[in-house]
Amino acid sequence: MITISLIYYHAAPPDFREKPETPEPHKYKSPPPPYAYKSPPPPSHSLPPPYIYKSPPPPSKSPPPPYVYKSPPPPSPSPPYVYKSPPPPSRSPPPPYVYKSPPPPSPSPPPPYVYKSPPPPSPKPPPPYVYKSPPPPTQSPPPPYYYKSPPPPPRSNY
Repeated sequence: MITISLIYYHAAPPDFREKPETPEPHKYKSPPPPYAYKSPPPPSHSLPPPYIYKSPPPPSKSPPPPYVYKSPPPPSPSPPYVYKSPPPPSRSPPPPYVYKSPPPPSPSPPPPYVYKSPPPPSPKPPPPYVYKSPPPPTQSPPPPYYYKSPPPPPRSNY
């Protein structure tokens, strides 16, 4: 069996502690000199340098890189088809039939019967009777008479 002794260290003895600092005696500081205002320097009247136009550098005439044809990667082989049969039907029995009776009729009373009288007859007078005489007979002229002569007698062969 192994025993481990633990040693606990507490605060250092009073001789090794730091001594508190004695505060320095207060020294009198004279007030700062009064603030002197300095105006900003006048703006310089030097002319800006003239604008110099620099044309863009000519395009580089490096030849285009040669075209390298890259063939498409070969198609990845598809995994073999594995037929999975459908799971067998579950053999759990059907749930028991629970009969639910129809709800009872609502006990609200029928609405009260309101009698509605027929509307009064309209007070319009009947329209006046207008006599219409029969139309006169049409006066069409009789058809013209056409004379028809009798047919000639038949010829006899003697």
